[in-house]
Amino acid sequence: MTTLNNKVAVVTGASKGIGAGIARVFARQGASVVLAARGADVLDLAAELRAEGCEATGVQCDVTDPRDCKRLARTAVESYGRIDILDCNAGICRLGNFLDENDSWRDAHVNVNINGVWNACKSVIPEIVRAGGGAVVITSSVTGDLVADPGEAAYAMTKAALVGLTKALAREFADRNVRVNCICPGYIRTPLVEGMAEQSDPDNPERAIDEIARAVPLGRLGTPEECGQLCAFLASDDASYITGAQVVIDGGSTLPETTSMGQ
Repeated sequence: MTTLNNKVAVVTGASKGIGAGIARVFARQGASVVLAARGADVLDLAAELRAEGCEATGVQCDVTDPRDCKRLARTAVESYGRIDILDCNAGICRLGNFLDENDSWRDAHVNVNINGVWNACKSVIPEIVRAGGGAVVITSSVTGDLVADPGEAAYAMTKAALVGLTKALAREFADRNVRVNCICPGYIRTPLVEGMAEQSDPDNPERAIDEIARAVPLGRLGTPEECGQLCAFLASDDASYITGAQVVIDGGSTLPETTSMGQ
């Protein structure tokens, strides 16, 4: 069984959704976890994990600000002595019409989804190197390779970029014992997906969720904790020979015969 005993992990975007699921799994598998997000909710989740007996510290951090990411890395080292794992999960998804939206729509996605990962890696990877090596896990998306719905141009562009960044960092840091992989979730039941369902069907968002589930071969949406289990494996010593990988977790929804939401 995968465990993260005696590991120190930093998780961004950890206040809700997939990030919260990752933080919970990491902490329950024995890691000391530094949870980072912009809002104060991240402090509440850290307190919840501590109440369970886990080691957890919450930090309000804006990953689009390089100085904030440096402060995050310092806090982790000051709290636990080193960093072994970085999980970059902070991200946004806002649907929009390519011809109608202005450049601020594009830039918002780039700033969080790409620059945020870049900033976190730039600040934390040196600490992982100093600790003797470890792992980085980046949350991309199946949308980087397969766009299911109109309106995803900005989101898809940034998530595809993260796959390239993953492979480049994996190659660059392999000789320093830092493995870098990314996960590509499909539809996971998160506030982000629930928000997209509300946009799609304001009168009955659950109907939109049910329609998505019907298009998934496994017949349901995934859970944040299932993403957390995958990230925990990739971050663990059990995955010691895996780097530069792009791992899909989507219940089979990107299989060729099920790419259309109408099928």
